[in-house]
Order: sequence, then C-alpha cells, then structure tokens
Amino acid sequence: MTDHNEAQFTSAGTNINEVKRQNAEGGLSYNEVKKLLAQRGGAGTEIYSDTDVEEVKQQIHGKNQ
Repeated sequence: MTDHNEAQFTSAGTNINEVKRQNAEGGLSYNEVKKLLAQRGGAGTEIYSDTDVEEVKQQIHGKNQ
C-alpha cells in the first residue's frame, strides 16, 4: 500500500498541500493582475507600461503634418 503522506512533502520537508492552500488564499496571481491592468487601463497605470509616450507623440504628430 502506498503512503499518501510521502507525496505531500518535498525532499526539503515542505508541505506541498499547505503551500497550495496558502497560494489559493493569497489573492491575484501575477498574470491575473496583468490581465486586469490591460483590460482596465486608465489613470495611474502608465507605470506598468513600457511605451515611450514622447516617442508615440512624435510619431503621431509627424504623420499628421
């Protein structure tokens, strides 16, 4: 008979099921946050963007002249 408790711990002794439980209660994941920011955008989100605003302005004004 296989001991199911062995599968719950890493070789370092970490309780895998406890880590999974804590992660589930820990809030949004990194990818969930990125998705929300992309969907909502708006004021204050520019710090999450790698867009060079001045470069975009130059491109827009250069094409409209």
